[in-house]
Amino acid sequence: MLSRYTRPEMASIWEAQTRFKIWFEIEAHAADALAELGVIPKEAAKTVWARARNVVFDVARIDEIERETKHDVIAFLTHLAEIVGPEARFVHQGMTSSDVLDTCLNVQLTRAADLLIDDIDKVLAALKKRAFEHKMTPTIGRSHGIHAEPVTFGLKLAYAYAEFTRPANGWSPPVRKSRPARSRARSAPSRRSIRAWRNTSPRRWGWCRSRSRRK
Repeated sequence: MLSRYTRPEMASIWEAQTRFKIWFEIEAHAADALAELGVIPKEAAKTVWARARNVVFDVARIDEIERETKHDVIAFLTHLAEIVGPEARFVHQGMTSSDVLDTCLNVQLTRAADLLIDDIDKVLAALKKRAFEHKMTPTIGRSHGIHAEPVTFGLKLAYAYAEFTRPANGWSPPVRKSRPARSRARSAPSRRSIRAWRNTSPRRWGWCRSRSRRK
């Protein structure tokens, strides 16, 4: 992301360090869930959090590993293992790379949207204030690039306020509070699971029976 086209707050959401931090949190929360289910030791999940919660990941080291492994998530997990130690073998069990990548993108988009929503609120407040301030300020109306009937500058700002309100209606505070409930972590079944479902689903068997009847 080019720094001249964004603010530090937005750029930080998309920088590598933030991305790896989110990857770690996804992996650590997944380890907690597996520990609760008895799939991995609970102490292992606690160790993962304790040893890497406040770590600043070495981006250059991860890039170095990726040049060898040709895989971004494997490179990250390898670096995480260097930090966590033997308990890292319990990380990422039953997961795919997309479980991490897609969930991370969801988190980043939500954080970025929060910044944009706050900005829209500020724009609306400024437009409303200036619209009333220039309620009677005359200005030339425009129509297809030529002078039209005089209007007020406040009216033009009111038009802009209305346009910004249209998308902002979906970002009202009640909707914002419910958005985290709509942001779900991605957890996809393996190809083997999908294949098994296809082979045993009622639709599949119905299709087979219809073929046999046609024969």
